[in-house]
Amino acid sequence: MERIVAFLDDQPGQTAETVLQLRALVLKAAPEATETLLWRGLSYHCAEAGGRVRGAVCQISIHEGGVRLSFIHGVRLPDPGALLRGGAKSKRFVALSSPAEIESLPLAELVRSAVALAGTMAKEGLGI
Repeated sequence: MERIVAFLDDQPGQTAETVLQLRALVLKAAPEATETLLWRGLSYHCAEAGGRVRGAVCQISIHEGGVRLSFIHGVRLPDPGALLRGGAKSKRFVALSSPAEIESLPLAELVRSAVALAGTMAKEGLGI
């Protein structure tokens, strides 16, 4: 937790609050995920599903204008709310500008879908 606090020290209050609320949501929705401070953000993966890439769940990162909840395999996730953005081959993200958005969006469902996808990819030998 000390490293996470240090990571957030230089961030404006609303940004730090958004990251901490997202962190709580991810830890609740994916208790089996391993949390690491990696790639300038908080990264979550299922080690038993193949590690940080194949077993990737999501990442919380800080960008100009807000915070992103990113999914490295986002193109493969169901997105009935049309929340996911991005034009990369596989990665998709949800951009958040305030903590209030976290409660109003089905983010936990996306995280749970990413956990399920990591398990499926591991079983089928898919991914990187």
